[in-house]
Amino acid sequence: MSTLKNKVQLIGNVGQEPTFATLDNGKKVARLSLATNESYKDAKGKKKSNTDWHNLVAWGKTADIIEKYVTKGKEIAIEGKLTLRSYEDREGIKRYVTEVVVDKLLLLGNAD
Repeated sequence: MSTLKNKVQLIGNVGQEPTFATLDNGKKVARLSLATNESYKDAKGKKKSNTDWHNLVAWGKTADIIEKYVTKGKEIAIEGKLTLRSYEDREGIKRYVTEVVVDKLLLLGNAD
């Protein structure tokens, strides 16, 4: 079990246009959402589908690739790690955000 680590692999479609920022230290960051779909049959045999949304963050060269090639609707595969961060909003309430930090990106099908 000591070889297990925090690893996430997802294939899905980009939910909205990615956003980009360059930090004061010059490092680029990309943020985007990814929809993954799962189909199954319920107890009555009727086909159902479920969509889950994932927040993705990519840094450096991966952010550059996203900026150049990834748009809303594009099918991509990613590998990364799950992270949890917190911040205080304008009203002083502590908020928590779960994100996938992308290490690897594979461009798949065309936008629908």
